[in-house]
Amino acid sequence: MRSVHFGAGNIGRGFIGQVLNRAGYEITFVDVQDKIVDALQKERRYDVILADESGERIPVDGVTALHSGNDKEAVVERVAGADLVTTAVGPNVLPAISGIIADGLAERARASAPPVNVIACENMVGGSEALRGYVMQHVPEESAGDVERVSAFPDSAVDRIVPEQSNEGLDVSVEPFYEWVVETSRIKGERPDVEGITYVDELAPYIERKLFTVNTGHAAVAYLGYARGWSTIAESVEDDSLREEVLGVLGETGRLLVEKHDFDEADHDRYKHKILARFRNPYISDDVTRVARTPIRKLGREERLVSPASQLLERGVEPVHLAEVIGAVLRYEDSGDEEAVELQEMIHSGGERATLAQCAGISEDHPLVELVLEEIEKR
Repeated sequence: MRSVHFGAGNIGRGFIGQVLNRAGYEITFVDVQDKIVDALQKERRYDVILADESGERIPVDGVTALHSGNDKEAVVERVAGADLVTTAVGPNVLPAISGIIADGLAERARASAPPVNVIACENMVGGSEALRGYVMQHVPEESAGDVERVSAFPDSAVDRIVPEQSNEGLDVSVEPFYEWVVETSRIKGERPDVEGITYVDELAPYIERKLFTVNTGHAAVAYLGYARGWSTIAESVEDDSLREEVLGVLGETGRLLVEKHDFDEADHDRYKHKILARFRNPYISDDVTRVARTPIRKLGREERLVSPASQLLERGVEPVHLAEVIGAVLRYEDSGDEEAVELQEMIHSGGERATLAQCAGISEDHPLVELVLEEIEKR
């Protein structure tokens, strides 16, 4: 089986590449970094190193790479003949790779090849559908039907922490845990037979589960840890009282997820504790300032803190733990983070009430604003 993966970075090699290699796929990485492409062409292998006590090295072999600018014709040919196409390039780069994918799918249509599934493994909601939109912008109207016939863009959600890398080679250090969920409704032909992919009928509940558990929990540890003077996520989560507060946050988001999406309560409780254990892994610890960066974005209406808190209020539940974390965001200061500086300037000129309302896209008399201000007063 042949796969083409766009993005030979740490996630591409350390997550998607490892999973596809184990499933028996020959992998052609496509990237714009000359150094990485040249190394993959020369070595044709690398190791994935588990960031835990074992330090297990998992070989990934039988791989190669092409440069999306210098080897365009070869990339088009590989996409036209692939059994699976995946991406891990970052949401902002999807438009840049869409043209060459469109050319490959057009070539596939001319060859009357069977459909191929194109799965965007990005940290965004609806990544594959977004990629499909970009791709179709490059397809002439008279050819659109043919390209649609030979392609499918099932959405997916991915989760794996890749720490800062200490080596300069191809080997990648990753946390042992990973999750790759793919929605079945848009798959064409047979499902890719990949051990490690979880197929679900509806992806939205799993996206919210990840956002409101992993991302919310990570943010809670970072902002509460910063407020207490801790430097890293690992040392923050070893603070017993802080860990209890984070468990309170995840208890609130867990209640929402179980009630809204009918997750099994016991299963979700195990998932919650597994996520917390990931944060305690000293081999993948981040600085709190890296996780806490861009606080204005994290206070957004559809983001990891305000969204679950608002939904709980709509259900008649006061999210006091989430309100405490939102209060910690408003008090967060980092001179090296442009958004953190801007946030404090907004608070200085307009006050916490107006600033939270503006960032969260809610009214100044919204119950969440009142609750957050009450929690700030307690501190």
